[in-house]
Amino acid sequence: MAKILIFVEQTNGKIKRSALELLTAAKKSGAHVTTLALGTGSEGLAGELGNHGATESLFVNSAEFNQYNPELFAAALTEASQKVGASIVLASASGLGKDLFPRVAAKLGAGIISDATELQINGEDVTVKKPVYSGKAFARMGFESGATKIVLMRANQLPIEATGGTTVSTEFSPSKVSLRTLIKDVVKGASEKLDLTEANIIVAGGRGLKDAANFKLVTDLADALGATAGASRAIVDAGWVSHGMQVGQTGKTVAPSLYIAVGISGAIQHLAGMSSSKVIVAINNDPNAPIFQKATYGIVGDALEVVPKLIEEFKKVMHH
Repeated sequence: MAKILIFVEQTNGKIKRSALELLTAAKKSGAHVTTLALGTGSEGLAGELGNHGATESLFVNSAEFNQYNPELFAAALTEASQKVGASIVLASASGLGKDLFPRVAAKLGAGIISDATELQINGEDVTVKKPVYSGKAFARMGFESGATKIVLMRANQLPIEATGGTTVSTEFSPSKVSLRTLIKDVVKGASEKLDLTEANIIVAGGRGLKDAANFKLVTDLADALGATAGASRAIVDAGWVSHGMQVGQTGKTVAPSLYIAVGISGAIQHLAGMSSSKVIVAINNDPNAPIFQKATYGIVGDALEVVPKLIEEFKKVMHH
């Protein structure tokens, strides 16, 4: 039986959706599934992890793991993987995951594939599908036998199913490591909205909004829908919003159920970051804008006139 280790990312004590997606996929494979959660209060996640398929839940109840330190996390993940004898390690292709797991792969001598959009586990064999050439093509990839296999999966790609099971919760105490870096403080953005990569609905604004003050239309529409606001590179570079809101090849890759592009022309770099969205609604005054080639629904018109009407209608429907 294959042994799988899943790294559980969390925010303020809430498990990220991507971890639950991976748990469901791992459980379906029939493998022995162990999860690892780090930080104060991580033992409290065991119930939910068991309900979604974890056979065993390891937790490190230590405040030094409350903030991400690549040296500390890489050492803990490497040791945990060796402890459980994991032949497969799964995690989210988040900013943290992409920084952390190449380090873990180097320590384990493991193979690693990032940005997977499909995942198949058959015993010890793992096959993934991932976009290449900025999303213009897809590649199917696998691993050589023998080495540990690490897969970083994009969020919102897999279903989540609760099994109603329970898990064995075990405290894990990683060996002390001599750190060369010390995280003294992390300055977080003011937004309390769900991170773009985890969001189910995204409203993104672009240059068609004409002025930074008009970006409020995007946030107002997002608020009406309970969505997260995003942006194109053009307005990030212009200083309208922070880089953390950027969707695209040099920003964040997202795959929500609904993506509303407001005043975004649809350059290939932007499409690379959101073309996996299930439903795309484009609002642009240029009927030849490339975004319409990807859009499920298109509205040709001035965003400054269209969006206020959408906000008004959505408020009526959503709060009826």
